[in-house]
Amino acid sequence: MRILVLGQGKTGKLVAQVATERGHSVNVLDAKENVDASALTAVFVAGFDVVIDFTTPEAVVHNMRACLATGAKMVIGTTGWYDRLPDMCALAERKQAALLHGTNFSIGVQTMMKMAEAMAKTLGHAGFAFSIAETHHASKLDAPSGTAISLAKAVEAAGGISAVPIESTREGDVMGVHTLEARGEAERLVLTHEAFSRRGFAEGAVRGAEWIATRTGCFDFRDVCPQIVVAN
Repeated sequence: MRILVLGQGKTGKLVAQVATERGHSVNVLDAKENVDASALTAVFVAGFDVVIDFTTPEAVVHNMRACLATGAKMVIGTTGWYDRLPDMCALAERKQAALLHGTNFSIGVQTMMKMAEAMAKTLGHAGFAFSIAETHHASKLDAPSGTAISLAKAVEAAGGISAVPIESTREGDVMGVHTLEARGEAERLVLTHEAFSRRGFAEGAVRGAEWIATRTGCFDFRDVCPQIVVAN
């Protein structure tokens, strides 16, 4: 496939590397070359099978508008823009484009989500108090992380719990640590996911690109992750 990677940060560069390793042709566009999505003309975007975005919350909406309007297939790994998700999904549907979004493209994190739901279904109804702590690198722009927000929502929905508190820490070059704690009067259960590198995110995004290339519509990586793992 021909893949366009938007964003030349640490994760964007690794996405390009993983895509190349998996046999794809890759073009990387950094922020200076694409101010306000100016480079994403219909002719340019048509030269690619899938566009993968790992930019910033400020840039990603411009990029989605430009690409989806042409009917492009997109994988969005950027977080911090989900208040615009209904608009972007509607645009993808209107233009028969494809949008695969996710707060975290790690297969391990998606497994954690399922385990968290199972915890909440039992312990939430048994009176346990849930809390989330997350730590990321100092340059991460959004807090709490999109993953932590998704984790909280999953726990709240599964356990009938309201407002799971999230504690966020930004320090050093931490790839990402998310810890879910369920505490009762006599015991506690702790579930932790720690990313050692960004490669897990990059591999999930590239696998997602391979999966979305033949589809149209709006998809959450969390919902389709099992299909993507089996297909790849």
